[in-house]
This record gives sequence, C-alpha cells and structure tokens, in this order.
Amino acid sequence: MTMFTAHEVKLEVFEGPLDLLLYLIKKNDLNIRDIPISRITADYLAIVEVLKDLNLNAAGEFLVTAATLMQIKARALLPAPSSEAEEEMDPRANLVERLLEYQRYKEAAKHLEQKLQSHKDVHYRGAPLLADGDYTMEASLFDLLDAFREVLENLKPRVREIDSEDVPLEVKIKDILGYLADRPYATFKEILTRERTRRALISTFLAVLELIRLRQIVARQMESFGDIRVYRAEALPRELTVEYATAEAEPTPAAPLPDEPPPPTEG
Repeated sequence: MTMFTAHEVKLEVFEGPLDLLLYLIKKNDLNIRDIPISRITADYLAIVEVLKDLNLNAAGEFLVTAATLMQIKARALLPAPSSEAEEEMDPRANLVERLLEYQRYKEAAKHLEQKLQSHKDVHYRGAPLLADGDYTMEASLFDLLDAFREVLENLKPRVREIDSEDVPLEVKIKDILGYLADRPYATFKEILTRERTRRALISTFLAVLELIRLRQIVARQMESFGDIRVYRAEALPRELTVEYATAEAEPTPAAPLPDEPPPPTEG
C-alpha cells in the first residue's frame, strides 16, 4: 500500500493550460498570431505526459486543450475552408484570441501585484538581497515541470525497479530541508538528480512543490528560463524578526493585576 499519492499535494499555485501555452510560446520565442502548431503540440504533450505521470487531478483540463491542439493540427492538413461559416469556426483563430486576451489579463494582474506587494518584505537565507535595479524572478510551475521532465528523461534506465512502497511525503520534505540547511542554495536539478529511481524522483518533485506552497522554500531564476536555484526560507519576515529580537532584549513587564473587589456585604 502506498504511503501517499500525488493528488494529496494541494497546489493552489497550479496554473492552467493557457499558462502552459504562453510559457512554451515565450520559451521558444514564438509569435502568438503565427504559432507553429506541430512544434507547440509536441512540446505541450510532453508536459502533459509529465502531469499524467504525477497523477495530478489538474491534468484533466490540460487534456481538453491537448485535444484542441490536435484538432488544429489535423485541420491544417485539410484543404482551406470554402465558406465564411467554416472560417468563423476555425479553432486556431479562437485559440489565438483566447491566448491574446489571457496574456493581457496576466500582464495587468502582474502590474497590479508589483504595485501592491514588495518582495523586500520576506528574507530567504542565502538568497541575495537585491537592489531596486537588480532583476530576479520566482520560477513558475512550468519552469519546474520542464526541468523535472528533462531530469526524468535523462534518468538512467534501471534493469528492474524494486516494487516498494512510496516514501512518505513528510520524509522527502525533511530530506530536502536538511539538504538546504548547510548550503546557501541548491539548484533544482541538483536536488532532483540525487534520486536514482523514477518513483523517488517523482516523490521529490512533489515534495518541492509542497514546500513552495507552504512557503518554506523559494525557487528563483536570475534570467528567463535560466537555471533554477532553491533557497530555504526564513521563518519570519525581516521586520518581524527585528521586532521579535527587540522584544526578547527588552521584555515588556507584566501588567499589574487589578485590585480584587471587596467581598459582598451580607444583607
């Protein structure tokens, strides 16, 4: 009996199929309005296969978009539509419009988030404290999935992988935190390539996602699609750490107890 299954990892940060398409378009430096559908479909299906391997509940909605891509690919092999009605039903044009609209929404949301929240409020041990002019970014889910896919594909095939129980998620989490305890950071691939079996690799990847969700680690890139560095997060934001240190140095005296009320007089 397995100790945990992949779908037990709650991924509030999980992004959708349009996010994946935009990620692949940006990574391959493509034009949204002129997507090479065969290439995008192949890359998209490779990531979807990873999602299926992870047994994540969210994989279903990605399969719906995968079917749309396959429909567009098949349609491209057919003769051009002969009527305006067929052109209006073109799934490719519909997908492009959805992507453009969603991209505008994402850019507006990102701009708003930058105004409302500053990353300077949280300190990560070992992570560089960046000046206003410096540029860094947190790795997206698809950056992590793409790197995981590469490691998974390069995993040396085993003659026979022992059919044993999965390692509990809590054990993998402690292992990752322990590995980060005595180093400023570790690359994401470094954490993954310590594993020697497909099952252990999947368990470690899910543990990384859970730690990110719990804000116990952060994954950063210094450039788009660059190497991913994983830092262990400090327990408290910097300003709270200062407040707690001050409070410990100068403890606040206990408030005096109020005078006890006089006993009631007997009537």
